[in-house]
This record gives sequence, structure tokens and C-alpha cells, in this order.
Amino acid sequence: MLEAVFDAIETNRQANRGLPGSAYTSDSFFDWECRNVFEQGWFALAFGADAPSPGDLFPVEVLGMSFIVARGEDMELRVFHNVCRHRGRRLVDGPAHGARLIRCPYHAWTYRLDGRLQGTPHIGGPGVHDVCGFAREDHSLFEVPSATWLDIVFVNPGGGAGAFADHVAPLAARLDSLWGAGGGSQLASAADCAIVMTVESNWKLALENYLEAYHLPFVHPGLNRYSPLAEHYIFADAAGFAGQGVTRYRPTLAARALPSLPSWPIERRETAEYPALYPNALLGIQHDHLFAMLLIPQGPQRTLERVAIQFVGHAATDEAWAETRRAVCAGWREVFEEDVAAVEGMQAGRRCGAFDGGVFTPVLDVATAHFHRWYTAQVAGLGAGS
Repeated sequence: MLEAVFDAIETNRQANRGLPGSAYTSDSFFDWECRNVFEQGWFALAFGADAPSPGDLFPVEVLGMSFIVARGEDMELRVFHNVCRHRGRRLVDGPAHGARLIRCPYHAWTYRLDGRLQGTPHIGGPGVHDVCGFAREDHSLFEVPSATWLDIVFVNPGGGAGAFADHVAPLAARLDSLWGAGGGSQLASAADCAIVMTVESNWKLALENYLEAYHLPFVHPGLNRYSPLAEHYIFADAAGFAGQGVTRYRPTLAARALPSLPSWPIERRETAEYPALYPNALLGIQHDHLFAMLLIPQGPQRTLERVAIQFVGHAATDEAWAETRRAVCAGWREVFEEDVAAVEGMQAGRRCGAFDGGVFTPVLDVATAHFHRWYTAQVAGLGAGS
């Protein structure tokens, strides 16, 4: 079955069609995709706001693996495989706050927040907590290469993807041209603006839907009134991201206006951009807020969507802007919920044996086609069929 999916992907590539339906529905291909497209590159795992304070632990289950996002006493955010070095018990079963150590529930081995093994109770027999020849420094937690950007925690479990700074550099440069160098550092996450949704669809369809505005008049008539299709443009030049933007973004909120990023050009105040950093981080950039959506694959036909919204400075936490934050969050929730039927309908269509990959229109599907080229290049470069 796996070989048949690879063959269909290559056939469709040569015919300039999209991915075959089996690339969205096959269990065996999903497993291959997790081990290769995700594990071997950088992907978005969580938010820094999931573990904001020293001693905060946040477990994440994804791709058949379990991770711990841990905030150390030094305020550094680290990611570890969620497994004890003794007998392989999962260490953290749920979020924790104020932890001084990571303690295994099985035999009480303990680890510091930087991953170093601290305690090995009774390792040498009852009451004997050390044993000759056992070096604790050789049994730290397995740390996963990680980086935090715009409060998104990215990981590279395979460890061979190169520096995250190189991975994100093209998109970071584009955003700096919009909000000024370092503009993103002035944003802060709002604890009262989180959205979580489960969509019965492959993660790729959620991303493809995000890359185009073609569907706005039909799926999002309200959004299309203040962010009209005719004012949208597409960017898809760099290797690892693509997206769409709009030059007339004019939402109406019956609440206190939010502060703008001070370096955002006045003449571009109505510009907004919506890039997707492959494979699974979606961003919405406006002059007064940013949203980030993480597409967390739960299986070939199910995706967890986690959204966090950030605002400028104290607007993220001050009660004076609480009503506006709620309005912004409600507006985006409505848009994202409107997408569910469209994306789940595409998933249903992918189960139809007659689907041949579809057509990319020459103007409005440019970013979607860009993602398909990137994806097929990943499949080819990572040893399809291996």
C-alpha cells in the first residue's frame, strides 16, 4: 500500500496535479510522513505560554511520541522525550506548575528541570541510593532540539535539520519588512484568547485551505466584507513558506481600539498577511495582534488545531482591553469554525477513488500549488518507499 501511495504522488507530480487521495487517508503513509516529513525537520509542537513560569511542565502527545515542554529555573524552555531512563515509564501525565523536579511515578527517579538525573532512590537496595559504576550524568533525560519563535515552540526530533534560525530566516525577514525589525518581540500571549478545535481531516487539507482566499466569498461571507477577495495577494517565493495577504483589512469591533505595533507603517495599517510555515504553523499578522495556529496531526483523518492570540504589550493582559480581546477571539473563532465543514468535506472527497489530485487554478491556487511542490520534494528527498 505504501509503495502505491508513493507511485501515485510521483504520477500526479508529473501530470501537474495535486496529491492523490491516499496521501490524506492511508494509515501506512501517515506513519511514514510522521517519521520523515515531521520528525526529520522542524515542526511546531506547542506554545511557550503552555509553560510560562519556572517549574511549569506541559506534556504533548503527537506523532506517536510523547514530549515534555519544561520551563527551568533559568526561564529557559526545554523539550524532552517524556520517558524515564530507568524502565521507560512516561514521566508526566498532565500539566504541572511549580515543580522543582520531574519525578517518575513508577520508582521515583527524579530529574532536574534541565534534564539531569538527580535522584535514584534504592538503586543499590533498600536505603541505598547510589551504586558503584552507575554514573547519573550518563542518564539525563533525552533532550529534543528545540527553539521558540513568536512564542511557538518548534522541535526537530531527528536532530539533523540544521539550525532553526536558518529554517525560519526567510519568513522572519518578510515579517520584519512589515512590522519592523524585532516587531514580534513586542507581542505577548493573552491567556484568555485560546482556541482549540478538533477537525476530522488530514492536517494537509487544513493547511491548504489556509493558503488560499478563493473560498472567502462562499465560506466566509462576513470576513469577505471587511477582507475582500479582490484585495488579496499571494506570496510563494521562498522554499519553506507561502501564504496570502490583503491590502484592505477593516474589521469593526464595538470595543476599545487595540494598540498598534509602533514600527508598523501607517500607510500599511490595513495590510494583513497569513503565512504558513511548513509543515504545520499558520500565522495571522495584523498591525494590532497576531494569531498562531498549530496543526497537530492526530491521525491521517484527524487534526487538532490550537490557536493562541498575541497583542501589543499590556493589551495582552490589561483588563481595559479584555472586551476587545474577547471580540477579536470570537471573530477568529467564527472564521475557523466556518472552515471546518469545508475541510472535512475535502477529506470526505479524498476517500473517493475517482479523485485524481485535482486542478490548481493559475491565480488563486498559487500558494496551494507551492505547498504541493514543497511536499512532493520532501517525499522524494527523504527516500520515498524506504
